[in-house]
Amino acid sequence: MITTVATTPFDGQKPGTSGLRKKVRVFQQPGYAESFIQSVFDVAERPPASTLVIGGDGRFHNRTVIRKAIRMAAANGYGRVLVGQGGILSTPAASHVIRKYGASGGLILSASHNPGGPDEDFGIKYNIANGGPAPESVTEAIYARTCTIDRWMMVEGGDEVDLDRIGTAQVGDMVVEVIDAVADYAELMEELFDFPAIRAAVASRALTMAFDAMHAVTGPYARDILEGRLGFPAGTVRNGMPLEDFGGHHPDPNLVHAKELYDLMMSADAPTIGAASDGDGDRNLIIGKGVFITPSDSLAMLAANAHLAPAYAGGLKGIARSMPTSAAADRVAQALGIPAWETPTGWKFFGTLLDAGKATICGEESAGTGSDHVREKDGLWAVLLWLNILAVTRKPVLQIATEHWARFGRNYYARHDYEAIETARANALMTALEASLAGLPGQSFGTLVVSAADQFAYIDPVDGSESRNQGVRVMFACGSRIVFRLSGTGTEGATLRVYLERYEAADGVLDAETPAMLADLVAAAEAIAGIAAHTGRTAPDVVT
Repeated sequence: MITTVATTPFDGQKPGTSGLRKKVRVFQQPGYAESFIQSVFDVAERPPASTLVIGGDGRFHNRTVIRKAIRMAAANGYGRVLVGQGGILSTPAASHVIRKYGASGGLILSASHNPGGPDEDFGIKYNIANGGPAPESVTEAIYARTCTIDRWMMVEGGDEVDLDRIGTAQVGDMVVEVIDAVADYAELMEELFDFPAIRAAVASRALTMAFDAMHAVTGPYARDILEGRLGFPAGTVRNGMPLEDFGGHHPDPNLVHAKELYDLMMSADAPTIGAASDGDGDRNLIIGKGVFITPSDSLAMLAANAHLAPAYAGGLKGIARSMPTSAAADRVAQALGIPAWETPTGWKFFGTLLDAGKATICGEESAGTGSDHVREKDGLWAVLLWLNILAVTRKPVLQIATEHWARFGRNYYARHDYEAIETARANALMTALEASLAGLPGQSFGTLVVSAADQFAYIDPVDGSESRNQGVRVMFACGSRIVFRLSGTGTEGATLRVYLERYEAADGVLDAETPAMLADLVAAAEAIAGIAAHTGRTAPDVVT
């Protein structure tokens, strides 16, 4: 029996860069999650009796919302739901399941790298039939529907779905299949990479590693693939059990929240490579013995060496990066004679390029890297490509990095995050900054001379859609750059991200410390934007 429940719109259900994210207590309001999910179902394009994929990162409140979403899907005419065992599906694995089984879309329940628990964060994101995040046209339609929603629907009765047991159940006229959350994804990775070469390097002890799953979704995948299929010893995967609160830690793979891994990799006992992934498995951290590889550099180095993996042996069609990501990958694309695409932040902007065959590898400076195998960034994929490269070349990470910089030059790069700023203050900073853009060219800040300044806008080369106000860029005559933008991935206040980039050519200074190389840009960013005056902050909360 279908029950229709009257509701009224909730304020603020506008999806951000990666769906709707709020505190758990917000989602726990009666009808809150149901109203948003119903809005998705009301606007999602799908054939009758289509398939929906549901899964999440295992954080607190996942199971509750999954059970509601299943019964709502049955009431809204879906014919089948595929849900990960235990309610678990990493974001890239969910993308693969959508694509493999011809689903019309999927609900991914995650707040990504944000903390979890009863007092922390939750999120819902809708992915479309290509497996990628819904484009702006869809998220805008979802938001418009949340502003007028007057009812949501749910099937009562039928089987009680056991999320922990693989099998099928019947809810109304809809079949629910609880699937192995790991198997499909692991089999795809075996198709992409040279597992025999990696296994041989592991067996000979030429390749060792430490992987921190951060008590998040990647743990089961990493154990199956790294320890099970590739032969790394038990214990290689640390913090491998997904927990509703991520063990009380922040599941963001950066040098602050993965400090134990960083300290290990800087020690004399460091393995060949250290890696980590985030809450929902789409981000990655790469640290070689004695060297941290920035996400921007990792993208460039993976692209330059991707031909060593079977899936990319025929070459790349193009490389795409988000605007704030350093231009290191552009130089690789130029050397390979392939296009380099610069898009706004948000993986959805890569989707049209990947679908049209214009790009093969994509990356964002916020630790997201991926390829055309799915339509999401993929943390474990990036780690496996690094392992493939290390196994084939038998070179340490530091050597790969230094040889790369000697060929392409080095983009010294850092991101400074000022988190949970009062929204009005953050908006005032950006408004004042935008008003100053026209007068910036020609101004000097120390030795830096501004050559151009703008608010980044993007016209999609495939579908012609336009995205404006994607971040302020300040370019300097020497090739350095500062980018300012407000992030859409938080749940409270606003996060100001300041991106600092300095390029040194191959004959320049390639082995200096990043903070020293960026000191003049840090000073210029403060002088240009007045961060302290607007926010009261004299230092960033996180530096990556």
